[in-house]
Amino acid sequence: MSTEHTTRVESTQGVTHTGDGHIYVSLGAAAHEPRKPVFRQLPDDQLRWTRRVLVAPVNMGRARTTLEETGTVILDGAPGSGRSATARVLLREHHRPGGAFRELLPDERDELPLRDPAFVDPGDRLLLDLSTAEARLWHAARGDLPALRQTVRERRAQLVVVMPHDGALDPNLQHYRVEIGPPAFPMEVLRRHLRAHGVPYEEFLRNDVTVDEFLSERKPMREIADFADRIRRARETAGPGEGFAEWCAAAKRARAGRRTEVADRVVGLPEASQRALMIAVSMLHGAHADVVHRAAALLLNTVGTPQEEAPLLQRKDLAQRLSEISARSGPDGRVRFTELDYDSAVRAHFWDHMPDLRPHLGVWAARVVESNDPHLVPHVRDGLVARLAGEYLRTGRADALAALAERWSAQGVGRARSEAAVQALTCGLADPAHGKDFRERIYQWCAYRRLTGEFAHVLVQVCADVLALDHPDHALIRLHHLARRERGTAQALQALCHLVAGSRRLRRRLLDRLARGDIAPTDLGVFLRVSDPAPLTDRSVTTRALVDEEGVRRSLVTCWRAVLTDAVSRPEGRRRVAPRAELQRWLHWAAEGAGDREEILLDLLVDAADRCGEDRGAAFAALYAAARQAECASPGGGARSAETTDLLLHKIGVAQGLGPAAPSASARGGRS
Repeated sequence: MSTEHTTRVESTQGVTHTGDGHIYVSLGAAAHEPRKPVFRQLPDDQLRWTRRVLVAPVNMGRARTTLEETGTVILDGAPGSGRSATARVLLREHHRPGGAFRELLPDERDELPLRDPAFVDPGDRLLLDLSTAEARLWHAARGDLPALRQTVRERRAQLVVVMPHDGALDPNLQHYRVEIGPPAFPMEVLRRHLRAHGVPYEEFLRNDVTVDEFLSERKPMREIADFADRIRRARETAGPGEGFAEWCAAAKRARAGRRTEVADRVVGLPEASQRALMIAVSMLHGAHADVVHRAAALLLNTVGTPQEEAPLLQRKDLAQRLSEISARSGPDGRVRFTELDYDSAVRAHFWDHMPDLRPHLGVWAARVVESNDPHLVPHVRDGLVARLAGEYLRTGRADALAALAERWSAQGVGRARSEAAVQALTCGLADPAHGKDFRERIYQWCAYRRLTGEFAHVLVQVCADVLALDHPDHALIRLHHLARRERGTAQALQALCHLVAGSRRLRRRLLDRLARGDIAPTDLGVFLRVSDPAPLTDRSVTTRALVDEEGVRRSLVTCWRAVLTDAVSRPEGRRRVAPRAELQRWLHWAAEGAGDREEILLDLLVDAADRCGEDRGAAFAALYAAARQAECASPGGGARSAETTDLLLHKIGVAQGLGPAAPSASARGGRS
């Protein structure tokens, strides 16, 4: 189909995308800090919406039972039957505290193999959507599914796989396969969406010829969702006296496309000011008239067209100029075209048929978002950027969009352009066709590019607030690269610490990554920030703490050895890190909060010092000195810290062959 589908979301409570096409994201603002997308809750918001509008497909009950009994279900079904939406709803129904929703991307950089046990945390909700995967990828994933399913079962997680329709499946996995079919009554699907959009039920319960015609042929679920969204938007912009029949008729006309209609209209508008206004309305659809008027003037200035020289009172007023392009300003002062989806057709026309205009649009958009008009509120700015990004992505120009985002923020001209760059990259990541390319490009930027201006901060925000939601492993790797390269700031390091704070799995993976090979000097500071002993000894989620895992202990010893070696082998002015505070925190937790994991924490420190080679003695001395200093600053009083110091001294003696393996009663402090 050639019809372009468009969904606009103007709520700051989350994001909804009902099908193919562009998605316009409105972000919340704070006066005292750069705006951050409200993406932290995005996955659950999306899942709640999907659950709200989903009409149960055929065999939904069987899929639900299979997932509940086994922790795994493999969904099959014809395209358009609602497979992906069903998968998300099933995972939403199994939401548990502590677990995270993640979409798995087994063919991308930084994803652990599906068979790796470290892939799954207790309570995780995992989606593996391979409905459109090539045969090679499905074959590889199919081979790893038994191991993944076993880990999921052991850790009481949930896994939903969407397989390619009629793809091969191994006999030992057939038990988990459920073939779903579209709901028996498409009208119920449409009505469910209309009800969710707030359309009064007394409107859509009556028969309508346009709806009957639309549903006379079986439609994919996404097309029904798109049609419902068009009805919703037609209702919002309808004139007085128009009802459900008129809304549906407008939705039908919009669905048919308006490209020819717009092309004919442009031919009849030869003046540059008319076309500039037409473009401004299409890019700022729904914005206040003052914003549109100013933006049209900026566009003329950007492309080098002189302003109208007629005396001010002899010029056409804005109402007349809007009427010439089939637009109007409503009672609220907001400008819209009179026909539904006319704005997207206008954007497509000028983008496709005036390619020399494209570079100017990027410059113009940056100038508009920097305007200080009080009506240029955040969601208007974001909508402008999203519509511009949509044209880049629609025509396969993802590289140009990425370059534009980099250019906006690298120029270092202020917060508005940086936020526009965040929005542009967010649109690229959300695009089904180009999301993978943007994830790879962001990796290259974070790992290798010399970042100028505000671009490093833009990448931190995109990784922490967008990428981390569905793809936290990707965010972890990219934030780590940024953290080890940043100078004079700790934004990336703070974002990295925040990311791992909520996930045992991510903390485990970062510690493993830090300990792998030769530890870079810049990694020492990263380690000290993420080696908080409290989460390492926490057993609130599972009975087994992270420090109980052999791999985690190995990583901790390796990293502490590097920290102690740096501390004792370099003059004080040349040390890369100053670990005194972190050592005291570690020792305080061993004394006051670690419980029966106290000795493990001390053993890790002693083992790390014991591996410091020729600096071994100095490392032991540094540990003992840190323990004595920790006693003076103990939050719970010095007695327990003194007992911990005695126990540490005993362990150091054992490591040096100077004492018995069992600590004395004074070293144990009466604790068993």
